[in-house]
Amino acid sequence: PNGAGKSSLLNVVSGLYRPDRGAVWFGDRAFNQVPTAQLAGFGVARTFQNLALFKGLSVFDNVLMGLAHRVRAGFIRQLVGSPLARRIEAENRAAAAEVIGFLHLKDISDRIAGTLPYGLQKRVELARALVARPKLLLLDEPFAGVTLSEKRELAEHVRNARDRYGATIVLIEHDIGIVMELSDHIAVLDYGRKIADGPPAEIRSNQAVIDAYLGVAHEDETELAS
Repeated sequence: PNGAGKSSLLNVVSGLYRPDRGAVWFGDRAFNQVPTAQLAGFGVARTFQNLALFKGLSVFDNVLMGLAHRVRAGFIRQLVGSPLARRIEAENRAAAAEVIGFLHLKDISDRIAGTLPYGLQKRVELARALVARPKLLLLDEPFAGVTLSEKRELAEHVRNARDRYGATIVLIEHDIGIVMELSDHIAVLDYGRKIADGPPAEIRSNQAVIDAYLGVAHEDETELAS
């Protein structure tokens, strides 16, 4: 439900929030607060509940921004066009072109991102997150605000991205149907507490989940109401 702590959890994992206690582990690294500037280097990428695109840049340039952390040649070398800087730029552009093609965005790669329909902007943000080939991809309500057909199309892209790039995907989503369809494992939060944790079939029949999401009355409450 809204206010359950889902986005807050992702904000802790991605370093935007500092946890009151505990730690975040990436492989053999543990952090009390994740260093946001190093997140991409650890193999972590994310999308946001509210789009975080550069609305005045093209689709291609937005996706290319997902590789900004790879620019290791240094400012002076970039200015003089050193071979290392040119090689890195060529590799980055090739990677951006590949993921743009994979997500069927090639025909609009020169369009300004802010002029696109909302559903396409969601796909552009997914492309920007995928371009660095993350080991962990955090998706914060990627289907919010899109039409039913866009939701189905985007869900297929998420599934294909997992299969193609081998990333572990943490997906936050209200649509139970989408969650059940895409997930191998589900954790359910309710006001900051984890109330269920398991495979989709187990979650579907969990009474605590049913109560939290549907407000179903227990038998004794039904008798009292009558």
